[in-house]
This record gives sequence, C-alpha cells and structure tokens, in this order.
Amino acid sequence: MATRGYRARKRAAYYTYTGLAACLRNLPEPAARAAAAGVALAMRHGHGMTVRMRVEHLRRVLRDVSGAEPDAEVLTRATRRAYLAYARYWVEGARLPKLSKELVDSRFSVEGREILDKAMAEGNGVVMALPHVGSWEWGGSWLEHVGYPMTSVAEVLDPPELFEWFIEQRRAMGLRIVALDNEASTELIRTLRAGGLVGLLCDRDLVGNGVEVEFFGEKTTFPAGPATLALRTGATLIVTAVYSGPGRGHLAVIRGPIDTARSGPFRADVSRITQAIAREFEDYIRRAPEQWHMFQPNWPSDFEAERARRER
Repeated sequence: MATRGYRARKRAAYYTYTGLAACLRNLPEPAARAAAAGVALAMRHGHGMTVRMRVEHLRRVLRDVSGAEPDAEVLTRATRRAYLAYARYWVEGARLPKLSKELVDSRFSVEGREILDKAMAEGNGVVMALPHVGSWEWGGSWLEHVGYPMTSVAEVLDPPELFEWFIEQRRAMGLRIVALDNEASTELIRTLRAGGLVGLLCDRDLVGNGVEVEFFGEKTTFPAGPATLALRTGATLIVTAVYSGPGRGHLAVIRGPIDTARSGPFRADVSRITQAIAREFEDYIRRAPEQWHMFQPNWPSDFEAERARRER
C-alpha cells in the first residue's frame, strides 16, 4: 500500500508537470523558449544519473561517428546542444495541442512520403518504428492531418490523474494512446488489421524482456513489438524519425519497408528484423546526436556503471 508521503510526492509531481506545461503553452512563444532553455541549461550542470547518461550516450554516438574518443570540448558543446534541443522539445510539445492545423502543416516537411503513401494504400496496416529523436508528436499530429491517424502505446504513469492528463494532451495532438498493459497487443493488432497505422518508440526496452541487438557497437535489447506485430499481421514495417529544424520547422525522414518475409523460426525472424531496426536507428541518431532524447541507462554497461557508483 502506498504511504501518505508517496502519494503526496506523486500529487506534487502531477501539479508540477501540468503547471509547467500550462506556463509553456500560454506564455508568448519567445518567452516560453527562453524560459525552457534556461531551465535546461541549469539541469545540464547537475550531477544526477540523467545527466551522466546523456553525456555517456553522446560520447558513444560521437565515438561511433568519428572512430575516436570525442574531445572533451566537443562533448561539452554537444551536451549543451542536447539540453537546448530537449528544451525545444518541452516547449513544442506543450504548445502543440493549441496550434492550428495550418501552422503545424506549414512547419512540417517529409522525406520519403511516397513510402508511407504506398504502404497505407496497400491496406494491410503500417507499423512505424521510431527512436526518441526530435519531436515525434509533431509527426503524429501531421499524420492525423493527412488522414493517417497514429495509434501508439505509453507506459502507465502514477498518479492516474497524470496519465489521464497525458492521454488527453496526446489526443488533442491527434494521437490515440493505448496503455502499455496486457491488452495493448490486442488493440494494436486490431488497429493494424483494420488498415491503420501504429507508431512505436522502440529504442528503449521499458519492460526488460526485449530482443538482443547490437547498437552502436555494444549489445543491448530492443522491444520485440514492431517486428512481432508486422509478422503476425502482415503489416508493412517502416522506420521514421522526426527532426526539429531547420529553423522552427520539423523534418520527417521515412525509410523502408524493412523485409518482414518469413525466413526461419519466428523468434529468429523477430531478432533479424529488430536488428535491422537498430541499424536504421543508428543512422538516424548519427544525423543529429544532440536530438536523441535518451536520459536513462540503455546498455548493460550503463546499469553496471550506476550500480558500481552506488556501491562506492
């Protein structure tokens, strides 16, 4: 049973989160951007796990791009850009539910639109695999505007009021959110078999029972959901990222489809397809490492480093 103190902390988190979102939504846009940038840059100088992880993930990606350990100054500049990019994500996410369709569409462009149109026209449903890059919510809003409304899943939040608020915010953006529980797979399969589009953020294994992949030169796990859904339903699997920029705009890059033809045992096919998604994600993240919003441990070595730190 939750203690009174625990419930109080959760209620405080709810009011803090919703209050900040309201401020960012209602302030003039320049003021909202400046305020969020100031908070983000202050957070950058913290000493908690999220700061350590953001720096380590950037180090891993930059090392992968250049083949050498990144210079300290390069890493410092990249970290600053990463926090400013996250501040932009906060502001744009808070303000998106109130923006007109015309404004969203005017700030949105797409590479690979023909891939999406062809996949949707086939009528078998589309699974869209996404990394935490840029602002995927803008992509979801645009999809609703062009007649391809997206269904996605979200981890259930505590307190319940926060989760309900989150669901309502996403609904106002044009997104349909399914709670990540035992019924989620059934609902996603139903959507795909009706010819709909399911978008899944899948560069982080929330549940911890995912598929092993090699990602930026080290083994980790990715969720099996995108591959499993595509194999079970015959839906087309495409990979997409939505970048912030250039300027105040957003750019969606769509690739695929990934080969989901059966070639062996089901588990082997899931592993093969999930590894293909990981390779695509590497390319997307290399394109704008500072826009990869990953602040949690994502590799076994991350968890080991944090555990060793606690034990010191």
